[in-house]
Amino acid sequence: MQGPAELLPVSSSAHLAMLPRLAGWQWDRIDPELRKSFEVALHAGAAMALVLARRGEIADELRDFDLRRAAILALSFLPAAAAGLGLERSIESRLGGPRSTAAGLIAGGTLMILADRRPQDRGRREAGPADGLALGIAQATALVPGVSRNGATLTAARLLRFTRSQSSLLSRTVALPVIVGATALKGVRLLRRGTDREQRRWLALGAGTSFVSTLASTRLIGLVERDRALLPFGLYRIAFALLILGRLTGRPPRGVESEAMKPGADPPMGAEADER
Repeated sequence: MQGPAELLPVSSSAHLAMLPRLAGWQWDRIDPELRKSFEVALHAGAAMALVLARRGEIADELRDFDLRRAAILALSFLPAAAAGLGLERSIESRLGGPRSTAAGLIAGGTLMILADRRPQDRGRREAGPADGLALGIAQATALVPGVSRNGATLTAARLLRFTRSQSSLLSRTVALPVIVGATALKGVRLLRRGTDREQRRWLALGAGTSFVSTLASTRLIGLVERDRALLPFGLYRIAFALLILGRLTGRPPRGVESEAMKPGADPPMGAEADER
């Protein structure tokens, strides 16, 4: 799942959080820190695959690297980094439930559809520092579950009137430093927390399968890279959100019903966040 969801503007975080619940797994009984560690492993595998698959594109960007590109990258990275360091824990605890994730999917999908109606009159080499800042703010909003980093940056680029192909290139260019930085930060937290041998085995399996999945899915980038409308992705996000709302709201996850019904029991993960 990680490969396609990471490469397409459909929110990999929403899929990681909601698909296990839709499948009926006892996801909420797993230690939240261990779940987060597993997600770090998936993102690490995806990042390594992206570097390998887009190495030619990365080399081209490095050959043409100048102060303008440096400013764009810095301004696209700093808002996301600041928001991640300061707000990530709070956002995860308050906005991790089915309703908030579905809201992020619907809002992000709707804005992406509307933004894609803008003219396409800006192309390669026309991005400047102000555009980098706008992309950075868009990446920061992707901390909200369901918003999608890829979708948010594509939406921002299309609002700025970049062509669809250039919007896709800008989205990928500004994404890699953020993905690598976030993975490194969470990896450091994981090392400090420590893992046992069995956990390391499953984390390695997650990273490896994510690497293969992402590498095998790189051709999907062409679905966004060509001059194709973003409407299908927006509609998919809305449909996925409606499925989440229909299946997961108003009842505890499978496997925790008995605990949830006990007097004084803590609400299942996501319920407390949605009540807030």
